[in-house]
Amino acid sequence: MRTFRLAFAVVALLALGGQAGWAQPQQTIRIIIPFPPGGATDIVGRLLADQISRTQGVSAIVENRPGARSVIGTEAVARAAPDGNTLLMPANSFVINRIVRKLSYDPLSFEPICVLVRAAHVVTVNSTSPYRTLGDYLAAARAQPGALTNASVGPATAQHIALEMLKRAANVDITFVPFSGNVPAINALLGGHVTSAIVNYPEVAEQVKSGKLRALATTLLARLEETPDVPTVAESGFPEFETETWIGLVAPPKTRQGAAAQLAAWAISALQIPEVKAKLLAMGMSPVGLCGADFAAYLRKQHDEYDRVIRAANIKVD
Repeated sequence: MRTFRLAFAVVALLALGGQAGWAQPQQTIRIIIPFPPGGATDIVGRLLADQISRTQGVSAIVENRPGARSVIGTEAVARAAPDGNTLLMPANSFVINRIVRKLSYDPLSFEPICVLVRAAHVVTVNSTSPYRTLGDYLAAARAQPGALTNASVGPATAQHIALEMLKRAANVDITFVPFSGNVPAINALLGGHVTSAIVNYPEVAEQVKSGKLRALATTLLARLEETPDVPTVAESGFPEFETETWIGLVAPPKTRQGAAAQLAAWAISALQIPEVKAKLLAMGMSPVGLCGADFAAYLRKQHDEYDRVIRAANIKVD
């Protein structure tokens, strides 16, 4: 929260000092979501657009442009005029794609606005599983190399990479079973077709609360408020381990600093509205508010960490 408050103060000052670079309020701001409707990014985008429209005297609209693992929507924003009218709401695939695919754009050249929210990954098993703790699960994986299976969306997604990081940290062999989305992966776990799944916590929150699934560990350094009894991977013997899903906001390359600062201030202001914060927390997502140069540094760090894991695990995309 301290980082969140500091980010708000900084971007507010930047916005006040930079409005000369963005002379007139924008009539319409398009937020491009490079994923299908209904997912976490889409929900966050619509919350943000609604609050900006209500409070800032502009019209903010959401446009879904899914496809090619978020590349189609990202390409559209890369080609857009750098005037602050067209924005992209990316997630982890924004930097992962740069490593595993040939792109017509460089994601690290986009103008970073803010990381908006983050959510933990969670290692889950069916409630009928014999594994009660992450230690139990990893011990079984060591005893039976390759016999345990893990369902995740993939390949080359944040969840798949989280599995590879866990395998390397624990020195175990777990078979990755790729699915086209989190929902099919979760259904496979509910049906007993796989041993475990690593997915975004918001996607399994209800099943964990209802007892259909058992959460063995979450992947942020601190325990989730929603699951105070579930330890983290870091607590379970791997103190450096942390992975997450994040959702951010970026503008086309060479967007004016005044426009970027104003947009950051608007985004932070929206995240601070109690109703918005409550909705995000109810979905298992935490407001972040990491903006500007700090967001740029975060993207570079994410890229470099993903690059090391992808190369070490020889992860390929068909």
